[in-house]
Amino acid sequence: MKKLLTVLLGLMMILSLSACKKQEEPQVDPEPAPTDDVVVMNYGEYAAAELGSKVVIEAYVQAAQSYWNGAKLYLQDKDGAYFVYCDGKGEDINLSEEDYGKLVPSVDYSAGWTGLCDGTKVRVEGVKSEWSGEVEIAEATVTILEGEKWVAEAEDVTALLGSDELADHMNKKVKFSGLTVAASKDAEGNDVAFLYNWDGSGAEGSNNDLYFNVTNGEAPFTFVVESYLCYEGSEVYEAVKALNVGDTVDLEGFLYWYNGANPHITSVTVR
Repeated sequence: MKKLLTVLLGLMMILSLSACKKQEEPQVDPEPAPTDDVVVMNYGEYAAAELGSKVVIEAYVQAAQSYWNGAKLYLQDKDGAYFVYCDGKGEDINLSEEDYGKLVPSVDYSAGWTGLCDGTKVRVEGVKSEWSGEVEIAEATVTILEGEKWVAEAEDVTALLGSDELADHMNKKVKFSGLTVAASKDAEGNDVAFLYNWDGSGAEGSNNDLYFNVTNGEAPFTFVVESYLCYEGSEVYEAVKALNVGDTVDLEGFLYWYNGANPHITSVTVR
């Protein structure tokens, strides 16, 4: 009997110690489940975001400059437009050349190449930045979203030339109607319809940007054919080379900004 009582008391002590040990063990909260949720901004939220802040948007690729360690993209949705820098080098490239090739009609950058695109939808994560007045998304990572595509219609902003309101349409696909080609001065001081490079320092055959002045009857405005968007030999490049001072023209392009409106022109029609 004494032996049985001793055994029972021993078992009770073991159970009691085990219970105390369990009560003393710290309670650890379970690890939160991983999530891939990304808060995508609409254009209004993006426009209201502070410069330097992280932004995430989804929009449609309207055009792209040629690839070199990334690319520069012209994006738009139904509410606004974006200019995107996908940059980096080596393993830090934020847009692979393979994925870039899914956005443009061709990666054969021979004479006549243009970067006009068919409106593939993408998600962009980056930093809202500004350079010489151009508001853009820098340090951008681009993810292609399969399926949906959309190409914007060019919006006529002729009446806004010279106004502060024009900046509200920055980076959109736009058009200008009935402008007059104004003279530029070449290196010798001659009146010419366009310049190779902004200062006339370029030359034919070098795939330089083309700069030309137009007026709506008041002050002249400088427009450009960005050669990495529309290469030498493309339809718009050759059309600008054929301009004459005094021509009346209709223009289309993207409302890029460089210390003021500096549209990247993709179409020229002489009336």
